[in-house]
Amino acid sequence: MMGLFGLSKNAVDYNAFLNDTRRDYHQSSFSEATAMASPMDQFEDWFALAKASNLPDPNAMHLTTVSVDGWPKNRVVLLKCVDANGFVFFTNYRSQKARDMAHNPQVGLTFFWPTLEKQIRIEGLAQPVEASMSDAYFATRPRDAQLTAWASQQSEPIAGRDPLDAAFVRVSRQFPDTVPRPDDWGGYCVRPQYMEFWQGRPNRFHDRICYAHTPNGWVISRICP
Repeated sequence: MMGLFGLSKNAVDYNAFLNDTRRDYHQSSFSEATAMASPMDQFEDWFALAKASNLPDPNAMHLTTVSVDGWPKNRVVLLKCVDANGFVFFTNYRSQKARDMAHNPQVGLTFFWPTLEKQIRIEGLAQPVEASMSDAYFATRPRDAQLTAWASQQSEPIAGRDPLDAAFVRVSRQFPDTVPRPDDWGGYCVRPQYMEFWQGRPNRFHDRICYAHTPNGWVISRICP
């Protein structure tokens, strides 16, 4: 029986590491001297570069939560708004991530743009946004995406694809015109307490500039790669 990397599960081959995927990082540098005073301003600067570079899904971010039984859970969600308060995404309030955040609002976010050799890591507190904001965003979604929010009981087990498709047809008939926002669907804002800006550098000597939130404002420091 073959295992990971095509090796026999009874064999140990220390030459089978994925070094053929290795590359060095050399595009840019980042220092305390060039870091903006506010991490949100710094994020806006890097995010604008990611969008201008025509990267696919520059707003895709990994969201890490911790479940009631202590298991970390990670998935990719889409950033839909960012302002002085934090980072906003939308989901079903009955989903696994929502249940996790209700139990423990401490979450992690990560943006990774490999072609720019940049990563941003965020630790913060998640809380639901105002209903008016959820309503406003839901109204901008394509109709089919609005219907999906009604048809899918996110994170719940289901016996195959057919019941999902049937639910979609049912709600499309239920709402032939305007689709209202479901009560169990809306946004969360992650208010950052810590942010790390990682810039890839040669020989794995990366730049890591960090912002920690304190009662006196943001404190900037560098940590070792």
